[in-house]
Amino acid sequence: MLASGTGTILQALLDAGLPVEVVVVDRACPALDRATAAGVPVEFVERESFGRDFDRLAYTHRVVDALRRHDVDLVAMAGFMTILDKPMQDEFGGRVLNTHPSLLPAFKGAHAVEDALAAGVKVTGCTVHVATLELDDGPIVAQEAVTVRDGDTVETLHERIKEVERRLYPQVVRELLEPDAGLQAVGHEAVAVEGEPES
Repeated sequence: MLASGTGTILQALLDAGLPVEVVVVDRACPALDRATAAGVPVEFVERESFGRDFDRLAYTHRVVDALRRHDVDLVAMAGFMTILDKPMQDEFGGRVLNTHPSLLPAFKGAHAVEDALAAGVKVTGCTVHVATLELDDGPIVAQEAVTVRDGDTVETLHERIKEVERRLYPQVVRELLEPDAGLQAVGHEAVAVEGEPES
């Protein structure tokens, strides 16, 4: 699990009984505390710079090394706010999931909820997708719609999206990890196994 924030999705995976082998964080954050409380190993791969001098390639190598130390099969990102470079795809291509608070391909990027409200859409939602080198552009594994209500703020809408994410993401991860899963990661795509409906 890669996390940078509150760790509520991490908690949802833990509560679902999923085998979280390690949590990698790029900064001090509540996700680190949740992992520690659950007895899950933590790798604090601190991002020291957020300026132009940030060496994304070197940082990515450090994250990949941390994941290798724990022999992981699938990487689940949740609010991890550092974009990783090619070594991540070289090592785990097709096995890196991310969740995003919109119905991709609409509203990519870090301000998806604000952008949805600004656009005046009536429906947004969340997407679980395979992470690639292109931001929020990988194959879609699952999506679920969330209605935008009159009077919604960024905070109220985002919280309802997070409620869906906390249910949908563990479900998708479980399906990918179990031998008789309805979904499987193949190369750089996520596909539905024949006989199972696509989400």
